[in-house]
Amino acid sequence: MAERVLSERELNRALLARQLLLQRVKLPLPRVLERICGIQNQYAPNGYVRLWSCVEGFRREDLTKALERRSVIQGTLMRETIHLVSRRDYAPFAAAIREPGRAWRLRVDKRTDDRELAALARRLREELRGRTMSRAELDAFCDGTPGVSHWLNMVRVPPAGTWDQRRAHTYGLADDWVGPLDADEDDAIEHLVKRYLAAFGPASRDDVAKFTAIPKARLKPVFERMKLRRFRDEGDKELIDVPRGLLPDPGTPAPVRFLPTWDATLLVHARRTGLLPERYRERIFNTRAPHSFPTFLVDGRVAGTWRHEDGRVRLEPFGRVSREVRRELEDEAGRLAAFHGE
Repeated sequence: MAERVLSERELNRALLARQLLLQRVKLPLPRVLERICGIQNQYAPNGYVRLWSCVEGFRREDLTKALERRSVIQGTLMRETIHLVSRRDYAPFAAAIREPGRAWRLRVDKRTDDRELAALARRLREELRGRTMSRAELDAFCDGTPGVSHWLNMVRVPPAGTWDQRRAHTYGLADDWVGPLDADEDDAIEHLVKRYLAAFGPASRDDVAKFTAIPKARLKPVFERMKLRRFRDEGDKELIDVPRGLLPDPGTPAPVRFLPTWDATLLVHARRTGLLPERYRERIFNTRAPHSFPTFLVDGRVAGTWRHEDGRVRLEPFGRVSREVRRELEDEAGRLAAFHGE
């Protein structure tokens, strides 16, 4: 039987639905993060804005309290970036990326080897047990040696890395903060792949590799043993998906939504969805602005940027918008400004 071909519009609506951007939900924050495969959180307010865009009635204190209660964990995970994930997902995500991360570190930095870094990690574990360290203390202990986090999982401990204290510069041992990190590597990779496909699929195998930074050769046996649906995109490229992944009608209306900087829906692994039109990519991601820009969506596509300034959310559309869309944007911008002012 020929595989179903999915249009860019269908993939766009699938991504919006799975990322909870078609309709806000009432769910506990850990479940929300599991649905969307975490939030890239290089800048602390990102997680708050992203959750505001997809959780009904979300308040800033909700995420801060979840971090303090440890139901939500903040740490460096996929692609060497800070992520917010549920406590349940932290251990398998960390186990899935551990070996690829170590191999990458040893490949790009020849100054140390595996044994030296493992020994440093053991010493650091003893020093860090039951306490926290600042970034400065950590750097001093490691004497500038990079990459030890690939041999010792650490989390960012609140109140650092929250809306009110934005620098995520306080570290604790992950197994002190989360619990045992004894996930099996094969099971952990399969878990991460399932989370990714449920949140971003249908996707190509290359897309999975780009998001996870796990080599395609390492992913291949995982794909082979998983039960997956298969589709084709309009360029005849294979797409894979979890069995019950959401595929809404392509005619489903998409409301105006506001996204933070570096939102994962806009990164290259999700190009197939057209969420960020390619003609705008360099306006959002470029070397002159490494921080990226917060964006807003109109009909499921980036249509401009926004910034919070002087108590208001100011809009910078990339083109003309209708009067009706402008009203919808201004209404949502007003709610986002009120959220900033809580």
